[in-house]
Amino acid sequence: MDETKRQLMEWIDEDRDRLITFLSQFVQAKSPNPPGDTREAAAHVTGFLDDADLPYRVIDPMPEFPNIVASFEGGTPGKHLVLNGHIDCFPVAEHETWTHGGPWSGAVADGKIWGRGAADMKCGTTASIFTFAYLYRIRDQLKGKLTLTAVSDEETFGPWGARYLMEHHPEIHGDCCLNGEPSSPLSIRFGEKGPLWLKFTVRTAGAHGAYTHVSESASKIGARLVLALERLSDLDTPPPGNVGEVLAKAAATIDRAQGQGASEALQRITVNIGMLQAGLKVNMIPSECLIEADLRLPVGVDKADVLAAVDDIVSAYPQVTYEEINYSAPSWCDPEHDMVGIIQANAKALGGTEPQAICSLGGTDTRLWRYIGVPAYVYGPFPIGMGAGDEHVPIEDFLHIVRTHVLSAYDYLTSS
Repeated sequence: MDETKRQLMEWIDEDRDRLITFLSQFVQAKSPNPPGDTREAAAHVTGFLDDADLPYRVIDPMPEFPNIVASFEGGTPGKHLVLNGHIDCFPVAEHETWTHGGPWSGAVADGKIWGRGAADMKCGTTASIFTFAYLYRIRDQLKGKLTLTAVSDEETFGPWGARYLMEHHPEIHGDCCLNGEPSSPLSIRFGEKGPLWLKFTVRTAGAHGAYTHVSESASKIGARLVLALERLSDLDTPPPGNVGEVLAKAAATIDRAQGQGASEALQRITVNIGMLQAGLKVNMIPSECLIEADLRLPVGVDKADVLAAVDDIVSAYPQVTYEEINYSAPSWCDPEHDMVGIIQANAKALGGTEPQAICSLGGTDTRLWRYIGVPAYVYGPFPIGMGAGDEHVPIEDFLHIVRTHVLSAYDYLTSS
């Protein structure tokens, strides 16, 4: 480790309590989306940037969804690295149970930081913010440019967050993007499946519940349709390029990071029936059934091919129509890019484990960079309790993510 990297590590060690306090207070700054008002959380971030006398600007096409963008040039020309994280988080359900003080406590207990957003993704966004701050101190030693994007509105696909910035502020596109979404210290995500949400409507005449000979049941037809949609999982979905080989090598890591069976689910279309509504009363034959399905498409799968298969299934049910209500294409970039090797080397040096390149089941803002051809990688904590009661991040995992991001950004901006 060179002298500058040792200095960076010393700063992080000196700031241990400061880092923990920042993340704890970040969690306390409520930012559930929906409804999506992130001004309290954004003020926590800008307060830190102000105290450190760091340059930034706020871009807020929707005032309740402020985006914080900061940037500086290195001492010599070079590549442009973008650090991306979001400041909104999942809402809290009334039935959730919390061991330490509730969802917005930011409690520091049992070696962990607790609360909604601790893992998803205020840990990773904190890593981005402090990476920007530390590297600003040594900016004259760096080549190229570093940009921080702390965005609102990721949880609802970013129309006022990263998506807005990508469409209206090309200066944040960069040459590479590094993100700290919950993934696991065991893995580096270079791609992700794409959600395709479809709404099916079944309509029949309906009738009295005793007169089943008078009308078909919309709910029964809907039930048969739900089972038929499972056939989508059998479609052939060969991965593109070198993705299949990379994922095969990482199968055990994928299952450990995302749950047993994830490596299989990652490479096939999955079907989740998120909503199903039918009927007005138990003794009435339903005349309408509404079904919302969340299909997840592996990398390399074309939406048109999937919709053709859906059309084939629906053709057997003349009572059914459907519409697309949301879509983000699967995304991937080079799993053997320089940044992957940089993260692997630093993570191994810090923790003894070399993370493997994998794809993700869920989505992140990094897809937006990949869509325009900019490689984007995710290295973050385990998704422990993400979006559920007792969400938390272990403090040592948090500090490991900070260290890895700082060293990796430094290496990227000092390489030839």
